[in-house]
Amino acid sequence: MFEQLQDRLSGVLKTIRGQGKITENNISQAMRDVRRALLEADVNFKVAKAFVNRVQDRAEGEKVFTSVSPGQQFIKLIQDELVEFLGGDAEELKFKSSGFTVILMAGLQGSGKTTTSAKLACLLKKKQNRKPFLIAADLQRPAAIDQLEVLGRQIDVPVHSKRIKDAVSVVKSGLKQAEGLDVDTVLIDTAGRLHVDEKLMAELKSVVAIASPDEILYVADGMIGQDAVTSSLAFSVAISVSGIVLTKMDGDSRGGAALSIREVTQKPIKFLGMGESIDAIEVFHPNRLAQRILGMGDVVSL
Repeated sequence: MFEQLQDRLSGVLKTIRGQGKITENNISQAMRDVRRALLEADVNFKVAKAFVNRVQDRAEGEKVFTSVSPGQQFIKLIQDELVEFLGGDAEELKFKSSGFTVILMAGLQGSGKTTTSAKLACLLKKKQNRKPFLIAADLQRPAAIDQLEVLGRQIDVPVHSKRIKDAVSVVKSGLKQAEGLDVDTVLIDTAGRLHVDEKLMAELKSVVAIASPDEILYVADGMIGQDAVTSSLAFSVAISVSGIVLTKMDGDSRGGAALSIREVTQKPIKFLGMGESIDAIEVFHPNRLAQRILGMGDVVSL
């Protein structure tokens, strides 16, 4: 992911690095090249424009580029702005101090919600010593319940399921079951739906009303294009999304749409799905991804 963006930006940064003196003129040229690189990587047009404007504003506002290596100073400025653009600090899940925390997964069909629900349960169990419980409330896709049950057995996490057509009823009975179990985190897998499908969006709002989730995570396919940006905003408005999970981030797409979601929704990216295996999920660190995109490596993740 992001190889194309890395290639384009590394060329721009190489040119900047070689400048003995940074002027308004070569800042302007460099930012035109950065903007073009972002657009070619499928970053949303408005998002690319906003990013470039912010960097230029900071560059003009700094008592800048009088240091020994002004090019390096300008690159640091781009990196800092990219970190902010991606969300600043890593944002963790917010857990209740008593009772169980409810996390609801929402998103489009095929974004990977069912797998992500199990991956997140596995991560919370292994890395944070949580006691997760899964509710299979995706009743639209025939194999979703079976899939979650199989994954639950694989990671030794209990799964609540009912083969009926009423998602609200399944969530109600699942939460009631959780009350009698030794669990502290309930993850609800919901059906994929288009944001323009009024009936399914109404169902999702009913599920949210019943579950009163502490976190609502919008699961987005990192390989999808600008449609993901539009729908992420619609979901965010409809059900008060608290964070984003980007899946399939090990793929070879341009990745720009995924970067746009954070800026458009103003919601933090909390996790990245990095592959097929059940443990292929990681907490999102904006600074590490910024370094990766700018070709500075990612020492910690490596």
